[in-house]
Amino acid sequence: MGPRDLPPLGRDGEAPDGAFPEAFRAQLDHLMRMRRDVRRFRKDPVDEAVLARCLNAIQLAPSVGLSEPWRILRITSDAARTAALKNFESANAEALAGYSGERASRYAGLKLSGMREAPVQLAIYCDDETAQGHGLGAGTMPEMRRYSVVTAITLFWLTLRAEGLGLGWVSVLDPDQLSRDLQVPEGWQLVGYFCIGLPEELHDSPELERQGWEMRQPSLAIETR
Repeated sequence: MGPRDLPPLGRDGEAPDGAFPEAFRAQLDHLMRMRRDVRRFRKDPVDEAVLARCLNAIQLAPSVGLSEPWRILRITSDAARTAALKNFESANAEALAGYSGERASRYAGLKLSGMREAPVQLAIYCDDETAQGHGLGAGTMPEMRRYSVVTAITLFWLTLRAEGLGLGWVSVLDPDQLSRDLQVPEGWQLVGYFCIGLPEELHDSPELERQGWEMRQPSLAIETR
């Protein structure tokens, strides 16, 4: 896609040159509100062409020094999926043991992964030792590579939602054990394990909020210095 293929930009009222039309901005806001972290999936297969389009969004993400440090593993074998699921179940039991009383009861009632149902599962890593980018911006802040991967995941997530798919980010895991089970190269650090598929339901509010685990802040706090 070149500049001539980009969607037309428009001006609404006092919007600056280069602003997208108001209708587009409203749709973008709606997309972000409907993104959601999905844990309840239908078992229907995901269209491979749709998945490919969504994965292509990762290459549109910014990355420190243009290092593109994301490394993606598609988890398809029974052995790899079983290892990942056992990893989650062990870590989840350990996390539950860290709570007590009503909080433990609430935690036990949460569904924190769709690993049994999601048809597509990915493990996304950051290559902390990549030579691409020649270290620009990462010499002083090496964590910027991982932030770059998170940015890429966010674009992927929004693109999936625009295609009617959901994503669930599984973080209740032992990352070192998962890396050993998946035999990833040294220097790769797990950013997240992701479940992808058609969601059972659509929501505009977080499941943790609906389940009474936590509430979002009513407004964004900004300090000045």
